[in-house]
Amino acid sequence: MKRETLFKYVRENYKSEPEYLWKNFPCYAVLRHQDGKKWFAIVMNVSGSKLGLKTDDEVDVLEVKIRPEHIGSLRQKEGILPAYHMNKEHWISIVLSGPLSPKEIHNLLAESYELTSDRLPD
Repeated sequence: MKRETLFKYVRENYKSEPEYLWKNFPCYAVLRHQDGKKWFAIVMNVSGSKLGLKTDDEVDVLEVKIRPEHIGSLRQKEGILPAYHMNKEHWISIVLSGPLSPKEIHNLLAESYELTSDRLPD
């Protein structure tokens, strides 16, 4: 999945625009809830070697929050790595150019959106 494809999906489904908060990292984009402004995802370009990959090329990753009981099994999937920027017990990094389908990425994004919401579940 391309970064812009992801941003289009987020605009349409979550009414969120990417925010670029860091001068030193101009391609790092935060995605926030409209109501509480909590982050539900971050998109970053990171050297593959910093992610444990066998490349120094920059890789676009999406970080999302996941239920801790799902982290271990998700990390077994190709294209899902420990979080690069956020707490590794609650967040994962998804390689956007990896083997996950758009539907799988959308489902993980939806879970992150739900887990970071200020609203209590019904």
